[in-house]
Amino acid sequence: MSVSYAVKVEESRPGTGEKPSAGPVYRCIYAKDGLLDMPDGMHSPWEFFSDSVKRNPTNRMLGRRQTTDSKQAGPYVWITYQEAYDAALQIGSALRNQGVNPGDRCGIYGSNCPEWIISMEACNSQAVTYVPLYDSLGANAVEFIVNHAEVKIAFVQENKLPSILSCLPACCSYLKTIVSFANVSTTQKKEAEERGVSVFSWKEFSELGSLDCELPPKQKTDICTIMYTSGTTGEPKGVILTNRAIVTEVLSIDQLIEITDKPCSEEDTYFSFLPLAHVYDQMMESYFIKRGSSIGFWQGDVRYLMDDLQELKPTAFCAVPRVYDRIYTGIVNKIASGGLLRNKLFQYAYNYKLRNMENGFPHDKASPLMDKLVFEKVRQALGGKVHIMLSGAAPLPRHVEEFLRVSCCSNLSQGYGLTETCGGCYTSLANVMSMIGTVGVPVTTIEARLESVPEMGYDALSDVPRGEICLRGNTLFSGYYKRQDLTDEVVIDGWFHTGDIGELQPDGTMKIVDRKKNIFKLSQGEYVAVENIENTYSRCPLIASIWVYGNSFESFLVAVVVPERKALEDWAMEHNEPTDFKSLCENPKAKKYILNELNNTGKKHQLRGFEMLKAVHLEPNPFDMERDMVTPTFKLKRPQLLKYYKEKVDQLYSEAKGTKAC
Repeated sequence: MSVSYAVKVEESRPGTGEKPSAGPVYRCIYAKDGLLDMPDGMHSPWEFFSDSVKRNPTNRMLGRRQTTDSKQAGPYVWITYQEAYDAALQIGSALRNQGVNPGDRCGIYGSNCPEWIISMEACNSQAVTYVPLYDSLGANAVEFIVNHAEVKIAFVQENKLPSILSCLPACCSYLKTIVSFANVSTTQKKEAEERGVSVFSWKEFSELGSLDCELPPKQKTDICTIMYTSGTTGEPKGVILTNRAIVTEVLSIDQLIEITDKPCSEEDTYFSFLPLAHVYDQMMESYFIKRGSSIGFWQGDVRYLMDDLQELKPTAFCAVPRVYDRIYTGIVNKIASGGLLRNKLFQYAYNYKLRNMENGFPHDKASPLMDKLVFEKVRQALGGKVHIMLSGAAPLPRHVEEFLRVSCCSNLSQGYGLTETCGGCYTSLANVMSMIGTVGVPVTTIEARLESVPEMGYDALSDVPRGEICLRGNTLFSGYYKRQDLTDEVVIDGWFHTGDIGELQPDGTMKIVDRKKNIFKLSQGEYVAVENIENTYSRCPLIASIWVYGNSFESFLVAVVVPERKALEDWAMEHNEPTDFKSLCENPKAKKYILNELNNTGKKHQLRGFEMLKAVHLEPNPFDMERDMVTPTFKLKRPQLLKYYKEKVDQLYSEAKGTKAC
């Protein structure tokens, strides 16, 4: 019998001429008596920080690795909660002295580091709205955001100074002050001053403030941050998040972890490497600040990510599926190279522990002996102390989720959320194995329903309810900044329409199955849900990433594929082909091999005939943000990919048609 993790609070709605039908409204069982909201007496996220300082002034808060004389990264060096608090007050006071007032907008531009958090908290202390700036949103995005949000002052990482200075000719009507996270050169100061903009080093700016400044009152309706989100087309949209939305989101994370897992404390350490400019990492760091935990920052280079993990030994780890996929592949390859006996022992231990977890045992009680004998080495790959792992931003492949839940000796929860929902709006619960492959249940601040999408064949009232996920509750955004037109498109009758297609499971959990916009019709009239197909093909171990393309003028699909380098080179050696990776990607035999393996994967996972690929182009370079092919969370930018590969796509179609004609 399935356990229900959601409760129905409103009946379904039949379709009318104007509106499609919608399913019942559901809440998480932990919110059955009402949605979690911001408590009376609380006003802003500043209170999470100031309360933790009162409780744990000497606990280490923010840490980074210092570079030694030999240019190697040394151990983590920490500042305490009290030191970070004093720095935030000093910087906040300097903001006011520079004429930045409550409600004004302040940019923060740079990689994750202590100064990022201190800048954010300085804004929170003075009720100033902070606006993350990031160039990965595409060409001219920083310039666009500064002007659109009317940013008066920006805190900028030292290596981003040239980038922000180059924007000044188009931005200096708003931007009047720049503060470097570290130092600033005389030349840079001069360049800015010629445009009427003042530039300070961190130390210089800090000295403009004092510790005894009076803090302004804060309201829960104040705009805490405007967070610009790329979407996959068009200009960035400024998502307005109030103090209420952020505080309530953090309280919801706190509540769910407390009910279903081991709550975090000042003993915990969080590894900060996902961009702070995104809502996912920002909400998690706010949660750990609330709990008085330590936050250790990565060096900012993916090559040293595992080294940072080993040095920091975090207890909490949040990542995106792409990272978990790499970890999974690394571990599986290591096991495979360990010989037949070790392989068999691992498989036995894995199946034994999985069976116990599926029978309801929590991960730490499912097989303590196997954890010690077999899985300890896997645990050590993440530093050896991780007890909480979260995944978001894209679907986590089912086989990866199951593997990591069993072998990492830690809870792993997959969630789903958007900038517009202030981060996570669905989460799977700790130790509930039946939630694998789903994003779990609504968080305690949100209620949800599915709305039918007739043009895609999705019916929210059918036996297997499918439709667009619609949300309402206390952690939703307050609209797109200066874009009421875009707000009205997605918020209808109080419901935020996410654009994602969900399938409601019998136990009340949700599975993301499609994206409303990522659907097209082939010339024979068949609809293709392209993300679903890409997820299936991604299970082929020979490929790192794939973009599938089709349109209504053609009857079949083609794809651009980034192969797994080692897998393709191994094949080349085996078949006496030249192993140079770039040449291999142009080798017709290699293309045929990859195409066949992809279609074998498609058949194995029941893709239909018209969903099979007829031709592929092998791309040696990963899809990247530099060429504007992916969003910062690695979602494919389809219009941009088509523009970039238009010639290749046309070639693939003519080649495939030529083959068919023979």
